[in-house]
Amino acid sequence: MSVLENTFFELFGHKAEVLAEAPGRVNLIGEHIDYSEGFVLPFAIADRTFAAISSNKDGLVRIASQQRKNRIFTIDINDVKPGSAGDWEKYVLGVIWSMGVTTGVDILVDGHVPSGAGLSSSAALECSVAVGLNTLFDLGKSLEDMARATQKAENDYVGMPCGIMDQSVSLMGRAGSALLLDCRDLTTESVPFDVASAGLELLIIDTQAHHALVDGGYAERRASCESVAAKFSIPSMRHLTIDVLQSRKSEITETEFIRARHAVTEIQRVKDAVTALRASDFQTLGRLINESHNSLRDDYTVSCPELDEAVDASRAAGALGARMVGGGFGGSAIALIKADQIESVKDAIRKAYAAKSFKAPRFFTSLPSAGASAKLNQQSAS
Repeated sequence: MSVLENTFFELFGHKAEVLAEAPGRVNLIGEHIDYSEGFVLPFAIADRTFAAISSNKDGLVRIASQQRKNRIFTIDINDVKPGSAGDWEKYVLGVIWSMGVTTGVDILVDGHVPSGAGLSSSAALECSVAVGLNTLFDLGKSLEDMARATQKAENDYVGMPCGIMDQSVSLMGRAGSALLLDCRDLTTESVPFDVASAGLELLIIDTQAHHALVDGGYAERRASCESVAAKFSIPSMRHLTIDVLQSRKSEITETEFIRARHAVTEIQRVKDAVTALRASDFQTLGRLINESHNSLRDDYTVSCPELDEAVDASRAAGALGARMVGGGFGGSAIALIKADQIESVKDAIRKAYAAKSFKAPRFFTSLPSAGASAKLNQQSAS
């Protein structure tokens, strides 16, 4: 048995019936537009969260973590509803609730997606549990169903008004490709993303700056876009052009204008990035990545000094493009660089951070990887 399976048996006294896993993600481009019915272009990363799951006859939900084996969170299945007790366990409870599970379950998770780094460790956790429950109880839910269920869990149970991108790519990611996701209807299209053949590398820079979004900052920005859509009598930012936005600027507040300007221009940048990738035009891709960061920094104001420093240092050291990724307010940045410049770019960022007395950053790379999966544990026994 694996370490996860052994720990599960030690904690719960029986074997796991299902083993599941789901990856974190990096969004190449298309930030803060998934809740505006936009297009996004993420890819699943190799770092994953694993879950071992089994049903029980006690009517209890018991949740534990490989990282905190001395604590088992326990709640009656009938008490699993928004407003319940729980800390990080709410991400798991929310999935149980949104998937309609009414039977007691034991769940052990083992997270290997860096938390607080903007790489969607929360979606990896939610999706590993979702695919596991779907397999365990033969719920018959599609990937799209589970994307909506896990988004609902985070929105309504955790209280984080996220869009649907993170859960979608964690579930639907494909090795060797970025995933063009239409956030309106969840249709997807694989876009080959092979930087290595072009002699390039995508460097992920974890700033190690604080990253907590359930604080009103995210909700305020989403509300601004929804307010503009309501005032203009359109369903979402997807239906707005930059020319119309400019011509009707007097009808909205300055804050609403710059928030909407980011959404409208970012949606177009995603479309242009897909065109660039299909043509292997990495120079244009780099320019679009730069423009994305500038818009997130200036119009959406979700960057922070650590992110800006990582981006500026990467660009100065020769990166084709660099930008913050994730919700913002900390977390990670990416830099598209020549493979033979990776160490010099890292050194430039380290020096820039040291000069500002920032906490030292972490670096890693990842190729586009497969999405979530679950399987019945053949070694389980009743």
